[in-house]
Amino acid sequence: MLKDYDFDDFENEYSDFKTKELGERLSRAQRLIGNLDIPVLIIVDGWESSGKGYVIKDLVKELNPKHFKVSVFETPTEEERTRPFLCRFWNKTPRYGDIAIYDRSFYFKLFNDLSVTDKELEKHIQDISSIEKQLLDDKAIIIKFFLHQKENTQQKRIDELKEDEYRSFMISERDEDQYDHYNDYLEHFDKILEKSDFTFSKWHIVSSEDKEAASDKVLGMSIDLIHEGIDRILGMKNGGLRRQMRDYVPKEKPLSQLNLNLKLDDDEYDKLKDELQMEAQELAFELYTKGIPTVLVFEGVDAAGKGGAIERLTREMDPRGYEVVTISAPSQLERAHHYLWRFYQNFPKEGDMKIFDRSWYGRVMVERVEGLADMEEWNRAYREINEMEKHLSNAGTLVLKFFIYIDKKEQLDRFKDRETEPDKVYKLTDEDWRNREKWDEHIEAMNEMLVRTDTDHAPWVIVEGQQKKYARIKVLKTFIEQARKKIDQLDS
Repeated sequence: MLKDYDFDDFENEYSDFKTKELGERLSRAQRLIGNLDIPVLIIVDGWESSGKGYVIKDLVKELNPKHFKVSVFETPTEEERTRPFLCRFWNKTPRYGDIAIYDRSFYFKLFNDLSVTDKELEKHIQDISSIEKQLLDDKAIIIKFFLHQKENTQQKRIDELKEDEYRSFMISERDEDQYDHYNDYLEHFDKILEKSDFTFSKWHIVSSEDKEAASDKVLGMSIDLIHEGIDRILGMKNGGLRRQMRDYVPKEKPLSQLNLNLKLDDDEYDKLKDELQMEAQELAFELYTKGIPTVLVFEGVDAAGKGGAIERLTREMDPRGYEVVTISAPSQLERAHHYLWRFYQNFPKEGDMKIFDRSWYGRVMVERVEGLADMEEWNRAYREINEMEKHLSNAGTLVLKFFIYIDKKEQLDRFKDRETEPDKVYKLTDEDWRNREKWDEHIEAMNEMLVRTDTDHAPWVIVEGQQKKYARIKVLKTFIEQARKKIDQLDS
């Protein structure tokens, strides 16, 4: 892409327009996407000293500042380095109807690492493709620009900045290194651009030899690409996307295969519980000291005992090392983003443990059954969730998911107990009764979820919950087994 780029063939089809006129046209496009609740992500990347700041300044000059945000991505902070790679980028994705502009992006680390191996490059490109595809499927418009310049132009701009006492601070080691190894970076950039020039989000190479022309080109292309994106999204909404049929054929029903008669007597439970809780505490501390982030997910049938299992698991753990994240209906801010956005806000940094009492699986369970997500949305969520959990695993996270199951009769008995016990009545809600009325639909959704999202990097552990004591011991034993396995992998 870059190696074959002909600077002499650069054509600015927007040269007849004044920059202000293009800016006003982009402002009108901004109002349109605002009315349609369409998020737009514009990435401005390229060589150091290629004019990214100049271009972005013109991009936003006529926009309503309440509905755009520019985020600069350079070397991550210490805090950001301790979290999964994509977290800081997900945090800055646009709200519905707004424009997010990335000065550099998730490609920054790759672009500036000449030593990255092909294996590492493929892993990062895979993670990046997932965020771009997920945003696109959520009716976002993604526009990617790479500002290209000649070697002597880069040298000239670096020299100009050095001589300017007010702007010399803008020169970094990256500027110097890219200039000193221009051909190596040219080859490196070209490889990355080729691999990340996805059919669903293409790169647009823009010559920045003339920064004014580059600015007008980026402005004009942004306007055209936003309108193309609007046409695509409206076509999706008005076309045949709301399919009534799916390709998926149920293969297994794991919940129907459970032995719910498994039990422990009181003496055995008390003996095992105390020993296992101390062992879980020791392993949690070891995970912390070795910097291993942990994500534990608890899902299950209403009244199955998720809360009790979490309490017994964490009983002896240092509360400074874990946090229980209780997931309920999304807030107004959370509804203004992709549904996975709010979960990225809560992923652990190195050594920390986040325990999710309900999770992103609501998309393929309650949202599916209650019609809060349409078929296209929840059907693609299986892939999106697997990709997200794979990214967590790639970042070294222990991901472990528990699904606690009880049968319909046991659930009714527990509901009735909650009605009569003052300390438990708060747990019983109208939503619990509504879900029970659709028991078969929920079980169908749960079975499909367990089959389609059970992976080597984020396995499901189905817990027989008919007897709470048995369920709590199984959770403890499984956590200990998987934590030890993760630690051994790190040490080997």
